[in-house]
Amino acid sequence: MKKVSLAVTAICLIWVLSGCGDSIPEGNPPQSFSNMESAEVPKETEPKGQSDEIQGEAEESNGLLTEQKQIESEQTEENRLEAEEMSILMKIGEETVTVTWEDNESVVALKELLREQSMSIQMSMYGGFEQVGSLGTSLPRDDKQTTTQAGDIVLYSGSQMVVFYGSNSWAYTRLGRITDKSAEELEELLGNEDVIITLELVS
Repeated sequence: MKKVSLAVTAICLIWVLSGCGDSIPEGNPPQSFSNMESAEVPKETEPKGQSDEIQGEAEESNGLLTEQKQIESEQTEENRLEAEEMSILMKIGEETVTVTWEDNESVVALKELLREQSMSIQMSMYGGFEQVGSLGTSLPRDDKQTTTQAGDIVLYSGSQMVVFYGSNSWAYTRLGRITDKSAEELEELLGNEDVIITLELVS
């Protein structure tokens, strides 16, 4: 046994002296403590429950916005339909005239304006056959070449109301026609001086 121990001791001594003990096995060297400390620490992730809660609140908010837009759209449509069922009362100066209004987009848009407030239009005589005045805004237009007659009410250039006591040919959008006055009465009413026309929405 002593001989065996001595032999083993001799072999180990030879191995150490030959430098094999200082060699490092092939492969990646072990990471030092300093490198381990500087290694990137995984970022904390938001708890799944909290993330789901935030997503739920966002979806609820979007749902409320969509519902609000739908309500506003329905109210707008309801107001438009209500305006269509009402009629426009027209006065030339202090005299009320009967008008048959066209069923078109221009008149519907005019009614929607009158829902907010009545309108007074300063008219001016022009050409010896019409009175024209600015609406202060533009309405939808569908101009067609037209030969007008006394009593015709038209839209010119989208923003001008024209009331005729004579005749003219031009591209207009028809708005309506005064039906309770003769050509002579209209000339008397419109052909002497500038007038103010008042429009009001009535049921």
